[in-house]
Amino acid sequence: MPTVEELYRNYGILADATEQVGQHKDAYQVILDGVKGGTKEKRLAAQFIPKFFKHFPELADSAINAQLDLCEDEDVSIRRQAIKELPQFATGENLPRVADILTQLLQTDDSAEFNLVNNALLSIFKMDAKGTLGGLFSQILQGEDIVRERAIKFLSTKLKTLPDEVLTKEVEELILTESKKVLEDVTGEEFVLFMKILSGLKSLQTVSGRQQLVELVAEQADLEQTFSPSDPDCVDRLLQCTRQAVPLFSKNVHSTRFVTYFCEQVLPNLSTLTTPVEGLDIQLEVLKLLAEMSSFCGDMEKLETNLRKLFDKLLEYMPLPPEEAENGENASNEEPKLQFSYVECLLYSFHQLGRKLPDFLTAKLNADKLKDFKIRLQYFARGLQVYIRQLRLALQGKTGEALKTEENKIKVVALKITNNINVLIKDLFHIPPSYKSTVTLSWKPVQKVEIGQKRANEDTSSGSPPKKSPGGPKRDARQIYNPPSGKYSSNLGNFNYEQRGAFRGSRGGRGWGTRGNRSRGRLY
Repeated sequence: MPTVEELYRNYGILADATEQVGQHKDAYQVILDGVKGGTKEKRLAAQFIPKFFKHFPELADSAINAQLDLCEDEDVSIRRQAIKELPQFATGENLPRVADILTQLLQTDDSAEFNLVNNALLSIFKMDAKGTLGGLFSQILQGEDIVRERAIKFLSTKLKTLPDEVLTKEVEELILTESKKVLEDVTGEEFVLFMKILSGLKSLQTVSGRQQLVELVAEQADLEQTFSPSDPDCVDRLLQCTRQAVPLFSKNVHSTRFVTYFCEQVLPNLSTLTTPVEGLDIQLEVLKLLAEMSSFCGDMEKLETNLRKLFDKLLEYMPLPPEEAENGENASNEEPKLQFSYVECLLYSFHQLGRKLPDFLTAKLNADKLKDFKIRLQYFARGLQVYIRQLRLALQGKTGEALKTEENKIKVVALKITNNINVLIKDLFHIPPSYKSTVTLSWKPVQKVEIGQKRANEDTSSGSPPKKSPGGPKRDARQIYNPPSGKYSSNLGNFNYEQRGAFRGSRGGRGWGTRGNRSRGRLY
């Protein structure tokens, strides 16, 4: 083993040789042997080996292996120095191997080392993006679980930081191709990360690109398979996939496949849905997703059949008025429970799909059923007016911090929900029923109201209580707000699904969340 003095002497030989440095193979070999010495010798070797690496192609394997030994040294300072210098070995055909090595080194628990590995990977990414991706995806497909997990997270966080000259169209095509291979066998959390990666690619911002992503999600969601409402993994998979698909839909990228599946397979089983997520109103989450997708549904093959299923489900949440006793009082002494959050979703979805078949209520239903529906609408509308007045009085004069209390947040959302339902019911009371009004779903961001838009629409998109009108008598301000018996959603914003990774799939044997543990050891 060479001493510190011998390492410096041989370094001097190589440094002084300038253009003839390649003729001093023996001197470079002494430096390679420095990795077998003590701490000082290793520290010097970690710096000297990469400096002259390119001059000795015949010793490339030996040099890379020597540096890797230093990357695994017990001394953290030696490891850090060796990792920092690894990009200097990323030349020509060695680059994919170095990328593979750096990807494996992501498993370190030392934060400083981890940052060095990340920086080194970014450095070689800028040298050769395709080669670097080859190393990363090799480990994602074949490496140990901890390496796979961190490699995926590296791609999901770092790709967006790279300049356009690095992420060329060809590089993005490679990312898509390799990602499709990985998506054949992923956990739920991995799937979400890959959708984040892919949806951020410039080449997939087009209509055709978005359509590709929707097809990938549809494949993951197993829309060709019969839905199993009693299997929480099946339900979870559908919700996660649909949640990823919703932002991709537009007037040019249709949600028809998903909406059809929800109408045919999910709605009829709504009451039997199960989920592993404790405290989650799974039925409401499904209805929210359906409502969001319904705006972008294209031509549907079985429109009337599916619209009828949606209508039937809506009726379940639109009660008939209670029967009155001879004295004119409620015979049952119990008002039906009005579940406003459910009705908002179902009524909105029916309103959106009803536009495609505007004569459904008048020509497709018999007279008795239409009469029954209008009685239900009228009863619901009466209850709405009472709750809207109570909510407005409860929120009147409250601004800023006062509106941020948990109780007032719920009231603000409740006001949005009831206003939305009110507008939609008014549309359906037209003769013939109208489908022209536009509302913003209560959990969606508030949209600016266009000048000239109807007052009814203005109410529905307002997240705060209405402003006082300049004149006219007010209702009794002393009226106490009583929380209505209707069921409001306590989810006040966009629903962020917990990525549990606890799914099993029909693909590959590992499926969502059941990827087999690998113990592959060092693959350098």
